[in-house]
Amino acid sequence: MQFLSRFVAVLAVALFTSLGATHALAQGTVFNQSGGTAIKGYDPVAYFTQSDAVKGAEEHSHMWQGVKWLFATAANRDAFAAEPEKFAPQHGGYCS
Repeated sequence: MQFLSRFVAVLAVALFTSLGATHALAQGTVFNQSGGTAIKGYDPVAYFTQSDAVKGAEEHSHMWQGVKWLFATAANRDAFAAEPEKFAPQHGGYCS
């Protein structure tokens, strides 16, 4: 009986988790929050390299997933372009 209770609990968690992920995918990503610019114009690479929120600049922009991303430097833009999944917010910006 204890096994069955645990199994049902695990199954319920898996079901609700997958429904949440499906809902998030149906909604699209939240990257595009500010007039067509991802993450309100902040440089996603700077979060990793400078541990700080740094505004990006138009001259260092890059299009990814149909959204414009801004970067403080050309080097940050190039790092993002090479590996966007490494720097972009996880789960499309939704909490997991």
